[in-house]
Amino acid sequence: MRAPFGVILAGGAARRMGGGDKGLLALGGESILARVIGRLEPQVERLALNANGDPVRFSTFGLPVISDSVDGLAGPLAGVLAGLDWAAAEGAEAIVTAAADTPFFPCDLVPKLSYAAEKASVSIALAATPDKARGSIRHPTFGLWPVSLRSDLRAALLAGTRKVVAWTDRHGAATAIFEAGEIDPFFNVNTPADLAEAEAML
Repeated sequence: MRAPFGVILAGGAARRMGGGDKGLLALGGESILARVIGRLEPQVERLALNANGDPVRFSTFGLPVISDSVDGLAGPLAGVLAGLDWAAAEGAEAIVTAAADTPFFPCDLVPKLSYAAEKASVSIALAATPDKARGSIRHPTFGLWPVSLRSDLRAALLAGTRKVVAWTDRHGAATAIFEAGEIDPFFNVNTPADLAEAEAML
């Protein structure tokens, strides 16, 4: 099967960080976004960045920058749709998404998501980590999404759907479990304190 395309989701407003692009913050001598690119790019056929506003601020990364096609800051699902539209135009069958503020996510993200979807005979898979109380915690910005469902997703967004799992559960999404060791692989940088903690994790 052809490798999926990759889309890094960077469309959030970063209010808890004081605004701006969290992915452009420095972490251990390079930007968080550079670290995310370094982890996802080897796993996918092509890579793009989903972000709104002036794309020039990301020009040093040399990636296509695709903006949301749904107005009103519709959340991660709008970024997924933008990625699916881009991938469809390039002839891809699926995308895998990753958040731009999560510098330690697994280097085997794509194969594990693909295997989980194949094993469950479904087309969507979300990443998750074990949790004693709930069994697992899903990380819905890290997922495998088929291009074939982009019209369905567009309709859901236009109808007001904003929560990722509200849409994925309708399609019986599979779950790929990633064990959390000393470092939570899906730790994301939301606040200055998180950034300091990420520095310590390095």
